[in-house]
Amino acid sequence: MSEHIPLARPSWTEGMRDAAMATLDSGQWVKGPHGRAFSQEFAEYCHVSYAAPCNSGSGALIAALRLLDIGIGDEVIVPSMTFIATATSVSMVGATPVFADVHPDYWCIDVNDVQKRITEKTKAVIGVHLFGQTYDPALIELCRKNKIGLIEDAAQAHGTSVLIGGERRMSGSLGDIACFSFFPSKNMAVGGEGGMITTDHEAIGSRMRSIINHGRDGTLQSQEVGTNMRMSEVFAAIGRKQLEHLDQWLELRRNTAKQYASAIDQNELITAPSTFPDSEHGWHQYCVKVDDAAHFITYMSGKNIDARVFYSTPCHQHPVYASHPQHDAKIDVTESICTRLVAVPIHHGLTDKERSRVASALEDYA
Repeated sequence: MSEHIPLARPSWTEGMRDAAMATLDSGQWVKGPHGRAFSQEFAEYCHVSYAAPCNSGSGALIAALRLLDIGIGDEVIVPSMTFIATATSVSMVGATPVFADVHPDYWCIDVNDVQKRITEKTKAVIGVHLFGQTYDPALIELCRKNKIGLIEDAAQAHGTSVLIGGERRMSGSLGDIACFSFFPSKNMAVGGEGGMITTDHEAIGSRMRSIINHGRDGTLQSQEVGTNMRMSEVFAAIGRKQLEHLDQWLELRRNTAKQYASAIDQNELITAPSTFPDSEHGWHQYCVKVDDAAHFITYMSGKNIDARVFYSTPCHQHPVYASHPQHDAKIDVTESICTRLVAVPIHHGLTDKERSRVASALEDYA
């Protein structure tokens, strides 16, 4: 049988190894020059003024909510079709997640459904760039019009962009504050767990480093409630090297997506993912829509290719939200597709032979 093709294969180069070892040898493992440089370089990449590395994408979301002063009594609208951390981060700060549906074609949060769920308690919306696809830019104007915060969950969208008013806008610059994850399966990682917060707002940017460092200021006095969400110097050093490769890796993912779409084109049993007009997809995951996910996964397994459903249980139906008012509510599009979206390997570590094997499997699926 051909060698196994996994859904993810973390990237590791000699340059990253050297950066990690040099940082360990330096003896400065926290709060050093790599963290500061990584902040600046990532902010420049996203075309924003401020960035701060932190311990995880989940930590970034919690910090973002705190930076927008969201807490008990507040509501935050989130898509139910997402990783659970988008919703539980809201619960972690004492606020209430309000679950919205997703667009039937693009699978990101549905702006029309968001509008229907805004109340006097709504403090923010968390828009998820699902699988590396930017949310509809109309969400930006909706939040501005209603004077509510917009948090980007860009955990899957490193290097994603969209054209707005003739200007190319990067993920990380499409909300009041954005949150990235550097988990090993992501487009970009740091050799373990990690995250990043970005913003173009001075008032938020001035507090970002403090909120992830016990709320302390330059005098080491805590000015607000915070905790330790810092990123280690070793991870920041690796992250800087990963950032140097990101555009090259994205090009590989995008070329692979085109190859898969061409293979699927003649197969009526598979629906390829759609991309918003004027957007550059980051392709963290390449999810196809099929009617019988179990059959498709078994078929791909027979080809020794990983395939996995994303996300089979909508957030509002998780046991953690058993007492939530929406636990038994119908969120139509989400519930119709949640068991039908199956990811196949698209990571930038694929060889040409592996890409061809996946494409052939998609073309021949029956």
